[in-house]
Amino acid sequence: MTLDEIAYNLLNLIRGGRSHNDENISLDQIKFNIKHYRAMFIRRDYTKNGFVSRHVEQDLGCIFLEPVDASQCCSLPSTCIVYKSKRAIPKTIRYNFEEAISYVGDITGANTIPMINSNAIQWLPYDKYTKHKMKAYMIGNYIYVYNAEGLEAINLRGVFEDPKDVAAFDLCDGYTTKDGTLVPNPQCYEDSITDYPIPMDMLALINQGILAGELTLLASTMSDIQNDRMQDPSSHISPQQTPKQ
Repeated sequence: MTLDEIAYNLLNLIRGGRSHNDENISLDQIKFNIKHYRAMFIRRDYTKNGFVSRHVEQDLGCIFLEPVDASQCCSLPSTCIVYKSKRAIPKTIRYNFEEAISYVGDITGANTIPMINSNAIQWLPYDKYTKHKMKAYMIGNYIYVYNAEGLEAINLRGVFEDPKDVAAFDLCDGYTTKDGTLVPNPQCYEDSITDYPIPMDMLALINQGILAGELTLLASTMSDIQNDRMQDPSSHISPQQTPKQ
């Protein structure tokens, strides 16, 4: 089911199947509410069950890395080289005490690189058994890999706030400019044709929440059909009628 289908279904429900071309409820606003309800219910489901469904998980494909100094200050190098993602990672849904990242590893999608907190990096050289192993951590919106000498790319999967942001990582449908910058194809994600990452059972909760809240408020709001910058006292007044004084 696409995002457009979900949004039009909600609009038809509130209008009793009698939508028209002069509809004053914005589909973009309905889509925004769908996105934030999706994030809220996925977080609640994970808190209760501790399970990430593959139907809400998305794959970023190949994330290319570059060697950088670990220092966050340009003028104060630390001489410690780590590998950083060339592009920012889209915002993930907020889980309790962890990022909604379900996999970090090599490009096969099968060999995991453990995720740790960035403040644990300083203790890795003193680890007797795993000090030479690769470790991944996040600072801001970028992912870093420690002990990744020569590593060109990694693969990452997770549950993201806006599924449309993931389209920018679709390497197969993008193209590369002369300076080597990857530009995503704007056609690689469409609300009307791309399957929206949400299970059908959760869709019922989203419909219930929006219909009982934001959409009911929008449908009951009076419009300014008199063009006087004021809400009209009655929604049945036509543009040709003048309200009685």
